[in-house]
This record gives sequence, C-alpha cells and structure tokens, in this order.
Amino acid sequence: MFRTTLAGLLAHRLRLLLTSLAIVLGVGFIAGTFVLTDTIDAGFTQSFAADADKVDVVVTPKDAGDDDRLPESALAAIKAVRGVEDAQPMVSGDAPLIGKDGKVVGDLPTAGVSIPASRIKITSGRAPSAAGEAVLDENTAKAQGFTPGAAVTVLDKAGTRHEFRLVGIFDVGVDQNLAYRGAVAFTPDAARRVTGVKGFTEIDVVSSGPSPESLRTAVAAAVGGDATVMTGRERADEVAQRNHVDTAYIRLGLLLFGAVALLVAALVIYNTFTILVAQRMREMALLRCIGATKRQVFGSIVLESAVVGLLSSVLGLLTGLGLGAAAVAVLKAIGTDIPTGTVSLSPQTIAIGMCTGVVVTMAAALLPARQATRVPPVAALRTQVEEHTFRAGVVRVVVAALIAVAGAGLTAAGVLQKPGQAALLTVMAGGVLVFFAVLILGPVIVRPLSGLAGWVPARLFGVAGRLAVDNSRRNPKRAATTTVALTIGVTLMTLMSVLTATVRTTVSGQLDQQFPADYILTSQTGTIPRSVADTLRASRDLAAVTEFRGKKTKVNGHEYGVGTVTQSAIGTAVKPEASSGTLDGFGAGEVAVADYAAQDLRVKVGDTVTVASGDQAIPLTVVAVLKADVALLPAFTMAEQAFERHFGTMGDVRVLVNAADGVAPERARRVVDEATAAYPAIKVGSTTEIRGQFDEAIDSMLMVVTGLLALAIVISLLGIANTLSLSVHERTRESALLRALGLTRPQLRGMLSVEALVLGLVGAIVGVVLGVAYGWAATTTLTENVSFQLPVVQILIFIAASGLAGVLAAVLPARRAAHASVVGALAAS
Repeated sequence: MFRTTLAGLLAHRLRLLLTSLAIVLGVGFIAGTFVLTDTIDAGFTQSFAADADKVDVVVTPKDAGDDDRLPESALAAIKAVRGVEDAQPMVSGDAPLIGKDGKVVGDLPTAGVSIPASRIKITSGRAPSAAGEAVLDENTAKAQGFTPGAAVTVLDKAGTRHEFRLVGIFDVGVDQNLAYRGAVAFTPDAARRVTGVKGFTEIDVVSSGPSPESLRTAVAAAVGGDATVMTGRERADEVAQRNHVDTAYIRLGLLLFGAVALLVAALVIYNTFTILVAQRMREMALLRCIGATKRQVFGSIVLESAVVGLLSSVLGLLTGLGLGAAAVAVLKAIGTDIPTGTVSLSPQTIAIGMCTGVVVTMAAALLPARQATRVPPVAALRTQVEEHTFRAGVVRVVVAALIAVAGAGLTAAGVLQKPGQAALLTVMAGGVLVFFAVLILGPVIVRPLSGLAGWVPARLFGVAGRLAVDNSRRNPKRAATTTVALTIGVTLMTLMSVLTATVRTTVSGQLDQQFPADYILTSQTGTIPRSVADTLRASRDLAAVTEFRGKKTKVNGHEYGVGTVTQSAIGTAVKPEASSGTLDGFGAGEVAVADYAAQDLRVKVGDTVTVASGDQAIPLTVVAVLKADVALLPAFTMAEQAFERHFGTMGDVRVLVNAADGVAPERARRVVDEATAAYPAIKVGSTTEIRGQFDEAIDSMLMVVTGLLALAIVISLLGIANTLSLSVHERTRESALLRALGLTRPQLRGMLSVEALVLGLVGAIVGVVLGVAYGWAATTTLTENVSFQLPVVQILIFIAASGLAGVLAAVLPARRAAHASVVGALAAS
C-alpha cells in the first residue's frame, strides 16, 4: 500500500501541486511572521549589546520621574573615584526646533540633549564641540530638509530663540522616545542653557582597570543613596525592556491572519481529498478486491495527506523565509527606526511550520479517508462513478439550529451590553458560532443560493448558462465546501469595510461636536498669550474666538485637570453633551464633571467636590456630568470668572476660531497666521486637517488588513480552481456527451466559467450578509452614539470581484475540458 500510494502521487503531479499550494501559502505566512519578528528581536538585542559595551557603569537618578536629576556634585564625586578613567554626563530636556515654515516641528517639543561622545552615533558630519554647534537626528533632518552646515533655531524654556550651526546628523538608536519626538544634541553647557534643566539625567562611567561590578560598588558609595548605579550591561537590559518594540503583539496580530489562511487551506484540502476519494472509488474497490483491508485503505489516504503536508510545509518554510526577508527589506527601505538582524529560520519556526502544515493537512484528510473505507468491493464492477445525492438529515438541521440560536443569543447579549472590550468579545464569540452554523447548513442553503446567483447568468448565456447553474446545484455538499473558503475571506473584508466606514462617519460627527471651529490654536511650549485671542477677536473676518484655560490640581485629593472656557461660547461654539444635569445658568460655586472623573470619584449631580487652589480648598457643587468623548473640556470645568478669581490670570491652553460668514477660508487662515506669526510655538490646525489625518490612518489600516486577508482569498480561489479541475476530470464522459450532442467548445468553456461564477457569487453573498450583520454588531460595541454606515459601493465591488475571480479560476479547467477529444473521452470512460 505504501508503494501504491507513492506511485499514485507521482502519477498525478499536477493534482499534487494544486493540493499542496494552499498549505504552502498558509505555512509561508506563519513562517514569515516568525522570521520577521525574530529578525526584529535579534536587531534590538544586537543594538542594546553594542550600547552596553561602550560604558562600564551608568548612574541615574533614584526616581525615574521626568523632573528628577543628578546634582552636578555627583559628577565631581564620580570623577574622584579610583579606577574611573572618564565620566560623561547626559543632559535631557525640551528644545523645540523651528522648521523652515517658521513654526515648531512636530506635535511634541523636540528633545534637547547632550549625549556622551562614546554613545552618540554620528552618521554624517561630526559631534558638537563648541557652544554654538548642534547635531540633529536623522528623521527630523530628512523631514525638514536640514543638512550639515545649515543654521537651526530652537526655543528655550522662556520662548527665546537660540541659533546653532548644524555640524552633523546622528542616529537616536533604540531610544523610542527620541525617535518619536526628534532630538537636537548640543554640548553639555549649551544643552543646560537651552533646556533650562539643572543637573544630569545620566552619567556614563568608563573604567581604567577595575571590573564593572567592582567599579559599580565604588561609584555607588561615592554618590550615596540618591542615585541608582548599574553596570553597562544591566543598564542596557533595563533600557531594552523600556524601549523594546513588543513583537509579541505584532506576532499575535499577524498569526491571526495566518490562522485564517490555514483554516481556508484546510477547507481546500478537505474538499480536494473528498473529490479524490469519490473519483477513485473504483480504485479503492479494486484494492479491496485484491485483499486490502479498510485500515490499509484508510492508511493510504492519510499517508498521501502526510506526504502532501510534509512537502507543502518545506516549501512553505522557504516561502516564509522569502516573505520575512521581503518585509525586513521594506522596513529598511521606508527608513523605520526598528533595528533588524540577520534574516534566518530559527529551529522554533521550522518546528512550528512543519508541525502546523502536516497536522492541518492530515486533519483535513481524516474524514475523506474514513469515507474511503466505506467503499464496498462490488463498486469495482461499476462502469462509472456513482454520484451521491445529498439529503439534509434531521441531526444536521437540529445541531445547526442550536448552534445558530446560541450564536444569535451571544450576539444580542454583546449588542445590549455597555460598549467596551467585553461586549466586543461577546459579539465575536457569537459570530464564530453563527458561522459554524452556516458551515453546517452550507449544503442546505447553497442550492437556493445557486439558483439566486445563477438566475441572471442562466438567462444571459442560454443552454450553457442553464447547464452551469444545474451543475452548481447538483452536488451541494461539494459546492458548499468549495464556497465556504471564499466566504471566510469576503466575510472578514466586508466586516472591516463596515467597521471602518462606520468609525469614519461616527468620528466625523464627533469631530463636529468636539471641534466646532474652523481653526484650533495650541502651543507646544505651554500656554498661548491672551493677546493672541484679543487680536483675533478684533478682526472682522472672524466670527467667534473661544478660549480654554486650565491647570492640574487636586480634586478630592486626586490630581485632575481643572479649567474654564469662554462663558458665552457654551452652547454655541462649544456644545458639551450632559449625561445628567445641565449647564443652564452655570456660575460661581458650580462645576461640571467629565463622566470618567465622576465615575472615578463616585460623584453625581448635587454632590460637592473640593478643589485645591494654593492653600485654599474650594467647595463646588456638581451641576452636570458631561460625556468626555464629545467635549474639549477638562475633567472639571468651572465658570470663567470663578476660575480666574481662584487661580489668577493665565494664558490659554487652546483657542478655537470660527470664520465669519462669507469669508473665504484662505483669507481667514491668513488672518490667523498673521496673528500667530510672532509666536513660533503656536500651531494652527483645522478640522479639515484633522479629518485628513484620521482618514489617512483609517485608509492605511484598511489597506493593510485587506492585503493580509487577500491571502485567504487567493487560497480560496485555488480551491475553486482545484475543485473545477477535479470536477472536469470526474465529468469527462458527461462533457464528451454534451459535445457529441452539439455543444461547442466555446459553450463548454462558458458553461464551466458560469459555474465558477455562480460558486464565487454564492460565497460572496453569504460572506456579505455575515459581514454586514456582524460589522453592525461590532460597531455597537465601540461607543454609544454610533452613526452606522453601509459601504454599498465597496460591498458591490467585493461581490463583483468574487464572481470575476471565480471566472478567472475556471480558465484553465475550462480550456482543458474544451480541448479534450470527444471520441477519446467516450472511449476512456
């Protein structure tokens, strides 16, 4: 039986290739995921190890807060320790960089640092050596167009400009904070002058002989208990833990798509082996006639699946290595700050890939193998394969109904829950159960759906179209198994489309509430001078100017933001939504509380909270609880005059500006820009820009998800092509008879193409219905006020693409059937 099985595989190489390709893609995706994340992990390990080798001992403040510094006396004490060859301090603070547009760069202030010479990685030019010199990080330099030799300007803590000559470009390495903010590096004295910080954030020590451990002990004794002293290796491990990209989340996310691909591949394998067993019924019966037992027949099918799984897994690992290498190349090409190591297949990846591919393939073949043992020896006497008719049993219907009811119940429970992660997980669990119910009932529902999907083609393509629709309905079990693979991909893509369209619409509506203004002014370095709002308010081209002020203070003993807004703007420019209470008549002695703060402090309308102002404790009565997701207001909002009476006059943290009716946007923007021109730290944004950034992020996410789900679609199309190829072989005599009765080659090709079209449309219809239903259910778990949006155009594109893809998958099988000899096919049968 072993030799017979291998001989059968070698005799049908094309069938072996089509069967294994689905597993190759699935295993390749999983292996590629591990290759990518392992390579990133190796890159971080190499980077941190390289940093650890540059210093022997590192001294940092005892507490890790942003305001904690080592005193300058610590540097002198360290240099006096025997065995210290050199000790270099690091200074770190804020030094907002002014771009070529005259405004500060980025959303957060650029970091102003002084990095020890042994640690800074100069990639172009040299390190700063004089007070008027600076170097800039690679990403910021590239984005702003700065090169060595240029003049750069930064702001100090007071907002005063300081100009430096750019002498080099440096790499921030694995420091994710500097990579995100950008950084300007100076000499230590210049860094302290610009940032205004006193003391050091770190002191790096190089040994002149003693071991790092013994030097660590000596340095620790010199600086006392107000500092943390570590060896370079210990410091590298700590920084690695803090700055390391957590590849576990990346790996988990990608593996979810890999699992979908493998599930689809398993369905393709199952369908393929089911058809192969049906086609080889006479072969199995002959084997039984000459002495093969049921166990041997079962073993031959399982062995065949094991060989297919083994070969597919090996090819999948090689494919995964290529995919991982390509992903690493893309990361390097787009200039990410993620370090990468050498691309390779680890023993863990090889073991997981091999086990996954072989187990999935063999598991998918178990039911067809069991079915093969039921072939009686008398079947060898039949002249042609008997085609089994499908009948929906009572057990199938009852089990599917119970699972569907359970799934629907879980879905309803998730929809009725308060929006949040628990509700989303409940809906997802319900969706999985409903999908399994549809999977079980697939052969039952595929017949009417084939009639629905084939109604138009049957009338458009005449005899060939009607034959194709009948063929798609003739074996509903096979058709259901073929289409379910496509259904998975279309369901997930439709769900994502519904989610993104609804989130886009919902967020757009919330932006109208949160940002009811044409322009938004914020300051990167602190507050906006009150004179800016006064200047804007004096312009006839602007209709309204709304000022927000606030500060951090204690409320009932807990630190929260307390602030105010221009009183006349409440209900007009600012429209907070109250979940309880009201802001009507809002005045002194009253406060409005954001819902999250009310929940934290367990206060409600009518309660009293105590707000700290210096040495005073101000009692305020809660008159409203506001929905935080539809308001720009702080956690606690006081009346404007009451806030200033208790906290004094301060600058604005945010200013909203509305253009007057009939004023062109370009003119209004020019007025705002002129009013803020003298303040480079003030950034002007607009709701249009915010929406554009959000839409860009949503589109990018949808593009990535669609690309990943496309793998499942490709595998499912391989399944359709494989099914049609095997079906063509199974219906060789039938096709020959049709040709003999007058069906032309184009008509035969058209018949098979329409059959594939119908199968693709059936899978798309089921997928769209499930995707829309659970897309809606999932959106209800995100937030309470959801503006559901159905992306009709995208859904129609999915349906049309599924049908077209099915037709393309049928090209080769249809061509093969049309070119077969009529006489030869009849004689062979």
